[in-house]
Formats: sequence, C-alpha cells, structure tokens
Amino acid sequence: MVKRFTMLHILLFFLTICTTLTAGMLQKGINPIAEPWRFYQGLPFALTLMTILMAHELSHFFAALRHNTEATLPYFIPAPSIIGTFGAFIKMKSPILTRTALLDIGASGPLAGFLVSLAASAAGLTFSDVVPRPPGGAEMELGDSLLFWALTKIIFGKNIPEGFDVLLNPVAFAGWIGLFITAMNLLPIGQLDGGHVAYAVWGTATNRLSRVLVAALVALGIFFWPGWLVWALFLTVTGLGHPPVYYRETPLPTSRRRVAAVSLVIFVITFMPAPFNVNF
Repeated sequence: MVKRFTMLHILLFFLTICTTLTAGMLQKGINPIAEPWRFYQGLPFALTLMTILMAHELSHFFAALRHNTEATLPYFIPAPSIIGTFGAFIKMKSPILTRTALLDIGASGPLAGFLVSLAASAAGLTFSDVVPRPPGGAEMELGDSLLFWALTKIIFGKNIPEGFDVLLNPVAFAGWIGLFITAMNLLPIGQLDGGHVAYAVWGTATNRLSRVLVAALVALGIFFWPGWLVWALFLTVTGLGHPPVYYRETPLPTSRRRVAAVSLVIFVITFMPAPFNVNF
C-alpha cells in the first residue's frame, strides 16, 4: 500500500523546519523577529538536523514495508528549544511477525541516523574553530562520546591549547545532536529502537533488562545529568515491557545477530553519561 502524506504530516514538517531554522538563527546570535531576512544563516543547522531525523525515520518506514508491516509516514515534532525539535516518530499500524522483522525495523533507523550524523560531525568539525574559553561566569559544555572525542582528536590533534576549546560549526552541532539521539534510541529498554533489537535477540529477558537499565538511568540522573531522570520517568510511564512477536520461536539468523552486535558497538561509542555540563 502506498502511503501519502496527510495535512498533519505536512503541517508538522513545515513547523519543524521553522523551529529548527529559528534555533539555527539563535545559535548564530540572530534575532529571528528583528532580522527575519537572515534566515539563511540558520539553514546549515536546520537542514542537517532535519536530514538526520528524516534518514532515521524513513529507514524505519522502508524496513517496515519490506516486512509487510503497516506503518505511518514520519511525524516531526516542533519544539521551542535550543535545537527546535523533540525529534520525529513513525507509528506501527500492524503487528511485527518475526524476530528478523523486529530487528530490521528497530536497527535500521539508528544505523541510518548514525551514518548521516557521523558524516555531519566529521564535516562540521573540519570547519569548526578553536576559541578561548570564556574568562568567567556560567558556561555550558557539550559532553564527549568516545566517537566524538576521537573525531576531535583526529581533526585537531594537539592543536587545542590549554584554556581553549572547540566552538562547533552548526553542522557539527547538528551531527553531535544526531549521535546523542542515536545513543538514546539504542538504549535496550522497552519499545525504544534498542529495545526492539534486544528483544529480537534475547526475547522476554529484555523486560528484566529494561528495569535494571531504568534504575541505572536514575543513578546517572542523580550523579551526572538530571535529564536522565526525565527520560527514566518517560520510559516507565510508556511501559518497560515489549510486546511479543507472532512467530517468536523462529530463530534469529546469524546475519541479524551481527547487525545487533554493530548496534551495540554504536551505542557504546555514542553514549554520554553527561551530555551537558554547566560550569560556573
């Protein structure tokens, strides 16, 4: 069945373009109300982030089509935030029948989003600047995943003196956000993408794992970043259990177990205990 965009899809997509464009302008110090004609300066950030989100969600969508699972087209979520969006999602309209289908649908989005985010991060870092740290006052720093730290070392080497830091180009910042979103989605909890992958591999044992990992998120929220507390609450409210697939007795092929292993590696190298740090 060929899916069509509804007016709601189009409206949300247009609004998210506007909010991410506004976020991109604000990052450049531009007042979008006073200087709307400078909108083009917000395009690098907005288009990069929208491309990452689109790659993620359309990969889910086409994987669902391959396995004869009915799914909606992507819904984008505009938001008045520093990045202009709360992400995007598709909704499954029919049951997922096999473990292979579940893994393909769950892993496809993060893998596609990761590749686009990696390219954006590498390209953006190449055009980023090394600048002095502010002399005093509050300062927000972005956390480093293993991958982003490695990219920074590869591109800048030892060219970052003491008291200096990398000021991310808008494309690099969008790439950083994409990698952060990838890690959050790959958490093997509930019905997150990582939860789908884990359930395809381990079955109902994933439900117990979800409870353990939510407790770990609470600990991370207390000691590292309070946002994990919100994420733990959201996941608990939406449900930590995973619905069974119809033919769960059918084993997962070795090729899909390799995809699951790759997903786990991507999660490890993109996860950040403290994605945002505020120094005073």
